[in-house]
Amino acid sequence: MGKKIIQSVSMFTLVLAALLTTFTSISNVSAKELTNSLYSRAFIQTNMSAQSMHATRTFAVKKKEIQHTKPKERYVSSQEVAADLPLEEVMKLSKYETATVVATGYTAGPESTGKSPGHPLYGITYSGVKVRRDLFSTIAADLTKFPIGTIMFIPGYGYGVVADKGAAIKGNRIDLYFETVQDVYEKWGKKQVEVYIIKKGNGTLTDEQLGQLNAIEALQPYREEITKS
Repeated sequence: MGKKIIQSVSMFTLVLAALLTTFTSISNVSAKELTNSLYSRAFIQTNMSAQSMHATRTFAVKKKEIQHTKPKERYVSSQEVAADLPLEEVMKLSKYETATVVATGYTAGPESTGKSPGHPLYGITYSGVKVRRDLFSTIAADLTKFPIGTIMFIPGYGYGVVADKGAAIKGNRIDLYFETVQDVYEKWGKKQVEVYIIKKGNGTLTDEQLGQLNAIEALQPYREEITKS
């Protein structure tokens, strides 16, 4: 068994030597040069594979670093945008009809209405809604000119909804609701202003409708600014 293995190995060696001798005689390349060439090629391929793997790893690391350091996008809400702009610009008031009026101020107290706290109709307007100073405040007007429910924007005061009338409020006159007499004198007094008619009323107004107006989301950033003006 051992002899046969030795004979097979010897035969393979002789055949390989004969093939090398034939190749070198034909190509004029020595066995040593052939061996060196094969070794060089194997080395180059191995080195190129290593460089390729290194480049791939480097790219992956850099990509990860870029993704890690990329700043997060910040989405700006409509309320944030609105808060940075004047209310007149947000609501595009220039497209509405205007009217020049003389505006005064009133309260729910006896100095304006003759009613004191405790009176069953104290703070109740002609329309039936309660007086309020809010994003949309209750105001009084000549109902033949500005029917109940008319919405207007009064520069320096904010939005007013016609909910009341008054004996002295005739023609182009309006009365703006304030919570105290002091507010009337300190914050308003008597002014001639150009108001924007946002919507003409139909003669009716409810607390629910007024509440819906004051819940308009886009106007919420202006609530404090308007009510304290």
